[in-house]
Amino acid sequence: MEFKPLFTGKLVRLAAPKSEDSEYFAKWSENDEYLRIMDNDPARPITPEAWGDFERSLTTSPNNFLFHLRTLADDTLIGLVGLTEIQWMHQVASLGVAIGDREYWGKGYGTDALQIILGYAFRELNLYRVGSTTISYNVRSMKAHEKVGFRQEGIQGSFIKREGKRFDLIQYGILRPEWEALQVE
Repeated sequence: MEFKPLFTGKLVRLAAPKSEDSEYFAKWSENDEYLRIMDNDPARPITPEAWGDFERSLTTSPNNFLFHLRTLADDTLIGLVGLTEIQWMHQVASLGVAIGDREYWGKGYGTDALQIILGYAFRELNLYRVGSTTISYNVRSMKAHEKVGFRQEGIQGSFIKREGKRFDLIQYGILRPEWEALQVE
């Protein structure tokens, strides 16, 4: 039997975290625009050591699968993608993706990462549903989610407050049969 590639897409591959990668994530944490599209938490720079501690806390749980994203062209570290909060009994997980290197924003790398991690979620982990959220001002993220088959499932109105303005939190989801219907042999 021939298996489909599990960790490789058209532009990126899923890679194991390396200790030296923490330097990159710390550098990206100095970019407030990146932090404000990546997470709901308050923006703040972190040290490489703090990033390493955070990442270790995630990767030691059997309910989280975190990968670094490296380009196929030259093996450049550009971000991360992960499945978290997996509830094995219900076969569900939350997904997060972030492209830290702004040179790779808006060029399809996030979409490729989403396609790869969904294949991993459904084919390798045998999940049934993957959910994700994004902030309404992150149009690139919304387009990438919809391009790979996520459906908008809900809106938490005025959930995020940034600089005195309120923004919606968009909830996305995709089910295994929906994902399978989009797969072309």
